[in-house]
Amino acid sequence: MRKFKITVDGQPYVVEVEEVASDEVVEVVKQEPAKVAVKAPAPAPKANVVNGGVKLLAPMPGTILDLKFKDGDTVKKGDVVVILEAMKMENEVVANADGVISYAVAKGATVATGDTIATL
Repeated sequence: MRKFKITVDGQPYVVEVEEVASDEVVEVVKQEPAKVAVKAPAPAPKANVVNGGVKLLAPMPGTILDLKFKDGDTVKKGDVVVILEAMKMENEVVANADGVISYAVAKGATVATGDTIATL
């Protein structure tokens, strides 16, 4: 018997292989695969909470055309808070939570995907 280590889908296995003569008849036995413990899925990412507030992130790269509220204004989840120009289109960015808005960008600023636009 010879032992080999193989990797299948990133999971390493040790297998034993028996060498046989070329004229020897080998009986093939069907064997059920070994049961593998299934890992629980990773927990969903938590909201982007910072210092008691929720971050509003840029969904795509673009330029801030308009800020629909002033810092300190109260907004409700779903309110349009920013107009973001991307690929010659005006995109509405909506509040992802209720709260008091504090912008992290100014009109005319360029943002990348994932940049913080505001905190609620």
